[in-house]
Amino acid sequence: MTELRACVTGGSRGIGRAIAAALTAAGHHVTILGRTQATLDAAVAEGAAHAARTVDVAEPDRLAEVVAAGRFDILVNNAGGAETAPFAKTGRADFQRLFDLNVLSAVEASRAALPYMSARGFGRIVNVASTAGLKGYGYISAYVTSKHAVVGLTKALAIELARTGITVNALCPGYTDTDMVATGVDTIMRRTQRSAGEARAHFEASNPMGRLMQPDEVAQAAVWLVHPLSGGVTGQCVVVAGGEL
Repeated sequence: MTELRACVTGGSRGIGRAIAAALTAAGHHVTILGRTQATLDAAVAEGAAHAARTVDVAEPDRLAEVVAAGRFDILVNNAGGAETAPFAKTGRADFQRLFDLNVLSAVEASRAALPYMSARGFGRIVNVASTAGLKGYGYISAYVTSKHAVVGLTKALAIELARTGITVNALCPGYTDTDMVATGVDTIMRRTQRSAGEARAHFEASNPMGRLMQPDEVAQAAVWLVHPLSGGVTGQCVVVAGGEL
């Protein structure tokens, strides 16, 4: 495969790092963005990416500057986060914070990447959404709302860009063995006095395979979506969730 220039936001850990490493292994030149210099440097040193830039995706001007300057053929909008609380205790600021982080970061990065992709007549945008973008879960209403918006953005852009050589797709992982699930396990343990194994089983039980997804499984779906021969696949939500949906 011809080397393409790829950018992965939130690329120093979890699913983002796995995607960066898989794209690197596939022969692409990969730049990862993240907030923590130490984890970015470690990812590059260990061969998961070729370069790294310290960027907080909640700072739109800085994000747009870095993405536009990179002249990327592939953009993976992976950076995001989740917060847990009952709806009654989830305020307007909570919804806005997750919308800015999970949705508007993808909007701004895509806006910055598109001029180069359009001029070249080729581009691949992959938005990392979630099964929470396709169904509901209790106690994470702001997260579910934001991920549904990511799916909507994906479908709208795919139609708008369908004749340009640029595809836009979403990855929708189920519960995956990352720091986010580890945080959820800690929260359950703290609130319910369950053991770590019992708390982890809570997440595994939603999966027909009875296990968490692995970041590398999600990453391989991303590699397929960005391949030049996947040009007929756009506006899709690729679910990596062991049959949950």
